[in-house]
Amino acid sequence: MFEFLEYPKCSTCKKAKKYLEDNNIPFCDRHIIDRKPTKEELNKWIILSGKEIKNWFNTSGVKYKELKLKDKLPNMTDDEKIELLSTDGMLVKRPILVTTEKVYIGFKENEWKEIIINKENYQ
Repeated sequence: MFEFLEYPKCSTCKKAKKYLEDNNIPFCDRHIIDRKPTKEELNKWIILSGKEIKNWFNTSGVKYKELKLKDKLPNMTDDEKIELLSTDGMLVKRPILVTTEKVYIGFKENEWKEIIINKENYQ
């Protein structure tokens, strides 16, 4: 079973959740605010995602803009970025789907199709 981190009011998270349900992909919900990702999880997941740390930030979020992170991130170390992400679930791009072999951030249906193709490998 996969772990699905979401902010329930987020329209993209709703679409991703429906996609998982419609395709019979087993998952357990995790509210990204109530149980924000830890530094340890983020370190592991960033590697499994194949994405740069900067891609893990919710750049359209209010908190990102309030903190002026667009200007600050280039001067931060990777450790500082991960530490910051671990402090507030609203800073993290969502949804996040954690599988045994890969971590998906954001919902792009064309990327998530590989979950369906490889579904047998995950169960």
